[in-house]
Amino acid sequence: MSDETGGGSANVVSRFVARLVPGKQPRKTLDIATASTRQLVWLNFKKHRVATASLVVIVVIYVVTIFAPFFAPYEPTRFDADRRLQPPQRLRFISDEGLHLRPFVYGFTRERNPETLRLEYEVDTSQRYPIFFFERGEEYHLFAGIRGNLHFFGVREGRVYLLGADTLGRDMFSRILYGGRISMSIGLIGVAVSLFLGIVIGGIAGLVGGWIDNIIQRLMELLRSLPSIPLWMGLSAAVPQEWSPVQVYIGIVVILSLIAWTGLGRVVRSKFLSLRSENFVQLARLSGASNSRLIFKHMVPSFASHIIAEVTLAIPRMILAETALSFLGIGLRPPTISWGVLMQTAQNIRTVAQAPWLLLPGVAVIIAVIAFNFVGDGLRDAADPYSH
Repeated sequence: MSDETGGGSANVVSRFVARLVPGKQPRKTLDIATASTRQLVWLNFKKHRVATASLVVIVVIYVVTIFAPFFAPYEPTRFDADRRLQPPQRLRFISDEGLHLRPFVYGFTRERNPETLRLEYEVDTSQRYPIFFFERGEEYHLFAGIRGNLHFFGVREGRVYLLGADTLGRDMFSRILYGGRISMSIGLIGVAVSLFLGIVIGGIAGLVGGWIDNIIQRLMELLRSLPSIPLWMGLSAAVPQEWSPVQVYIGIVVILSLIAWTGLGRVVRSKFLSLRSENFVQLARLSGASNSRLIFKHMVPSFASHIIAEVTLAIPRMILAETALSFLGIGLRPPTISWGVLMQTAQNIRTVAQAPWLLLPGVAVIIAVIAFNFVGDGLRDAADPYSH
């Protein structure tokens, strides 16, 4: 008996000391039996290494594009006619003088080819421009009236074009960052609007049923049966030419949302059809809950993880739709900067052959779309926590 008492006292003392001494506390582990659905989804999502890495990529893209004035060395509209179609300047650490701890770029000399009459650039090793981080430069407006002139990197002499220049001598790196603000925000805002429409209209169809469900189903089938590009072109043609860039932006978001809500609406409707006979829904209905309260307070939260997975898969489709519209010249128009607008110059095969770096906005679209798709796949697999 004394041994058991002594052992129990020792355990009490050890637990007391563990609480007092930092770093000695036992590591908390997630109890699968008592964990919430959100915790189980996050636990399963972290097992998808590719999806987790893609989520980091998406966060980085949004941070860099939101604070584009800080990360971009120049204003996106600043041009230099003497640097038209200048090739990208490669970051270097080694020169003829040896190793340099500070990265630098070489300048270019420009000559016109007497046979082809094209401007040709040659690397000039006598022009070496060190890269300085957190360098003062052009003044910019961040947001909410905040002004600044501190840039993530820059040069004190000359100019640096890490991704080359366009046909007017504007920095492609800065323009891609600024263009990401429009393209990525259209994905979020457009999906938010289509998500609201999908939950409301699809929820009513699945919850009420009957002739209302039949009408909504026929409407969904009609919208999904129409060819996307002709429908986009027809709706975009209705946007007045005299609208400001902000009005055109809002119009494109509304157009894309009115077409994209059907996919989310069908998902919501199918879930509501399976949930409306559940006990918690019947109890809420008997307690006098309205249809809006049933939808937003009881039924939608029960499959929120599935909705999040569908949303992450819908965002890249929205980004691709905006890029396609702007690339065809029926979406956003200059001076608005988006990835689709930047790719309009890639329609000229001669320009692309001479300056292939003009296709880099398409690379940014590919990276963003692939990252969203990987995150969506990871969330969709993790949405059923008890399947693993």
